Amino acid sequence: MSEALKQELKELIIQSLNLEDLTVDDIGDDMPLFSEEGLGLDSVDGLELGLALKKKYNISLSSEAAETQRYFRTINSLAECVETFRGQ
Repeated sequence: MSEALKQELKELIIQSLNLEDLTVDDIGDDMPLFSEEGLGLDSVDGLELGLALKKKYNISLSSEAAETQRYFRTINSLAECVETFRGQ
């Protein structure tokens, strides 16, 4: 997985969710995105992030699909998602 892609995704999360208190260095590659031990994002953040991914990478994900929940777990899994859909 490309480090540049992970950095890009961290920047996308900060910008699209208006998390101006955070920097890319604050977000670990394996940090849970939707957990209080991690970023603590909620379902609205998930929708916003899904829209940002669609806009930037032309990726459409179903909120009901099991793999979507897996992809939205960490930066590493989001990067895997982008690489998977880019390869199609």
